[in-house]
Amino acid sequence: MLLAGMFLGIGVGGYSIFQSAILLSGSLFVLGLGLGALELGPNAIIISLHHKHKGLYLNLMAVLHGLGSLIAPLLAGWLLSLNVSWRVIYRWDILLIALFVFIFIFLRFPKAEEKTQLDFRHIPQIAFKGQLPWFYTAITFYVAAEIGMASWLVTFLQEIRNTSVTQSNQSLSLFFAMIMAGRLLGGFFVHRVGYLRSILFVTIGALFCIIAGLFGPKETSFLLPLTGFFFSIIFPTITAAVSDTHTENANTILGVLFTFAGFGGMIGPWLIAWGSDLFGLQTGLSFIVMFIMILLVSVVILIKRISHGQKT
Repeated sequence: MLLAGMFLGIGVGGYSIFQSAILLSGSLFVLGLGLGALELGPNAIIISLHHKHKGLYLNLMAVLHGLGSLIAPLLAGWLLSLNVSWRVIYRWDILLIALFVFIFIFLRFPKAEEKTQLDFRHIPQIAFKGQLPWFYTAITFYVAAEIGMASWLVTFLQEIRNTSVTQSNQSLSLFFAMIMAGRLLGGFFVHRVGYLRSILFVTIGALFCIIAGLFGPKETSFLLPLTGFFFSIIFPTITAAVSDTHTENANTILGVLFTFAGFGGMIGPWLIAWGSDLFGLQTGLSFIVMFIMILLVSVVILIKRISHGQKT
């Protein structure tokens, strides 16, 4: 967590100061390292401390992730409306990062229920056995769908649905609000239904909302931000399901899992942009349907293969 804070501080500081494209790209790379470490650290801590109820706690932690995702664009938009430079907005992040590091310097780490260690030497043997590749496939295309939707929703509403700038940005905020609300409720839902079955049900719901919102009349556009409600529990619940079925070398496996998640976040918006250039924005955004279908197939395969009486 402290390493994440260091990377975030360096990356944000550089991005808010440098003028060169190379240095800006380097700052984004360091910033990405910090975000990756920040993704791994808290999830690994939750799994280490709360093994029995990790699905609940991972979703509750993700609620606050959604709250930050909801507040940050609104705050940035408000500052931009006051003619504040985008560089100044990034510099404000340095104060938040400093507070984050300060807290974790003095925070005592409680005794874990079980010990998990990172094992870099045996990653191929540890992290690609059994059903793990299907978990990686599922999280890759889920994150591709979520980030793709977040990146292109506003543009789609403005250019295809002729929605105003204000309404389209409100739709993006609603998307993140739905993610936050879904995770708040879903944390209690997943333990009753089971991890993989919960993912199956919400994936079907998200698929319906995306298809109806993209290809239905303009009145169905409201379903697009509502996909956030169904998307909400998928990431933390996949994390819980992986750690539940692979208790040994959990941190190593989670590191690989989040690497695939980062890969999904990278290719999702790019594939939508590529498809939009070739076939138009509506067709490009419909690539999300393909991402969700791959996620759905992966989850169905996992449910069928994991059949040892274990709650997944």
